Amino acid sequence: MTATLPTYDVQAVRADFPILSRLVNGRPLVYLDSAATSQKPRQVLDALRAHYEGCNANVSRSVHTLGTEATEAFEGARAKIAAFIGSTRPDEVVFTKNSTEAINLVGHAFSERAGDPRFRLGPGDEIVISEMEHHSNILPWQLLCERTGATLRWFGLTDEGRLDESNLDELVNERTKLVSIVHVSNILGTVNDVSAIVARARQVGALVMLDASQSVPHLPVDVTALGVDFLAFTGHKMCGPTGIGGLWGRYDLLLAMPPFLGGGSMIETVTMQRSTYALPPMKFEAGTPPIAEAVALGAAVDYLSGIGMDAIHEHEKDLTEYALKVLATVPDLRVIGPQTAEGRGGTISFALADIHPHDVGQILDAEGVQVRVGHHCARPTCARFGVPATTRASFYLYTTTDEVDALVRGLQRVRKVFG
Repeated sequence: MTATLPTYDVQAVRADFPILSRLVNGRPLVYLDSAATSQKPRQVLDALRAHYEGCNANVSRSVHTLGTEATEAFEGARAKIAAFIGSTRPDEVVFTKNSTEAINLVGHAFSERAGDPRFRLGPGDEIVISEMEHHSNILPWQLLCERTGATLRWFGLTDEGRLDESNLDELVNERTKLVSIVHVSNILGTVNDVSAIVARARQVGALVMLDASQSVPHLPVDVTALGVDFLAFTGHKMCGPTGIGGLWGRYDLLLAMPPFLGGGSMIETVTMQRSTYALPPMKFEAGTPPIAEAVALGAAVDYLSGIGMDAIHEHEKDLTEYALKVLATVPDLRVIGPQTAEGRGGTISFALADIHPHDVGQILDAEGVQVRVGHHCARPTCARFGVPATTRASFYLYTTTDEVDALVRGLQRVRKVFG
C-alpha cells in the first residue's frame, strides 16, 4: 500500500538530518523512535559547533566580549523558547536538563512549612495525576506525598485509552492542591484536552501542571490558551540536544517558590550567616548552565518554526491515520490506545500475537527498523491494558509513509519467523 501526504515536502525535511542517510545492518535506516529522542537537523548541529568555535565563554559573569556574546546568545535562546510556547515573558522559562528535572523542581516547592499557602502541603491534602503518566510524572509526587503525608489520587483510563473524567468533580476537590497531567501520552499517543480539568482546578483553587514532553515538539502549544500554571518540556525530543529542557511557570508562582539547588548564579547576596536569592529564572539555575545546548535548542525552535508547527502536526496526523490503516492489515496485531487519528499523536504502541516485544524489536532492527520495546516508563498504563510491554513506533516531521510500510513488512517477517 502506498500513499502521498499532500502539501508537505518531507524529503526536503529529511535532507536536513544527516543521520537519516546511514545504513543499519546493511539496510536503510528507518527511525521510528522519536518519542524517545528525535534526530537533529544540520542547522542545530551547526549552531552547537558555531557556539563552541566562536563565542564559548561562561554566561552572566564577565564583561569581556566572549562572555557578553555567550550571555546574549543564551538569553536570546530563552526568549525564542518562551515565544515558541506562547509566553510573552522570557523570565518565565527556567532552563533544566529535561522534563524530569522540571517536574521535580515544582515538586520541591511543596512542603508542610511552605511560606506561600499555594505550596503548603500536608496530611489531608491531595495531588491528582493519571494512570497514563510517564514515571517522571508519578515518582516525584509519590515521593512528595511520602514526605508530607498528602494523598496521591489519579484519573483512570477508558478502554479506548482516553482519560476517564467521569469522576472529575469528585477527584479534583477542595483538598486538591495540584493536578499534574500529561498533555500527550508517550505510550498511547492520546492528546488530552485539559480544558475541563483546568476549569475544575480553578473552581477549587488547585494548581495545574502539564507534562508537555510529547506535545511541544509535535503540535502548536500556547501556555496562555491552555491556562495552566506550569509546563515541562525537553529539548532532545524537539530536534535539540540532550541535557537541556525547560520549565515554564507563571511568574508570580516562580517568585514564591524556594530555590531548587544552591550555588553560584542563583544568589543576590551571600554572607556567612544567610543568603538572599536572585529573581526567577536565575533563582533556579544554580551553577554553570548548559549554555551551548540552550543556544542549540534556540536553533531547534527556529527550525521548527520555519517549517511551522501546524504543518508538522498535520503531517503527523495524516501519517498516523495511514499507519493505523496499514497496521490493521497485520494479523494478530492489537493497537494499545486510540484506534483513530483524532485526538492522538504520532505514537503507536502495539502487541503482536503472543510474541514478546523484545523479539519483535530485534527482528525489526535486523531490517533496519528502529522501534522502542518495553513499558516505555509507563508501567501502570501497561498494567491497565493487561500487557507486560509493547512495541512502540513513533513518528516525527521526517517520517514517511515508506517507512511505515517498512515497519509493516518487518512485522510480517516477525510473524513468519514465529510461525
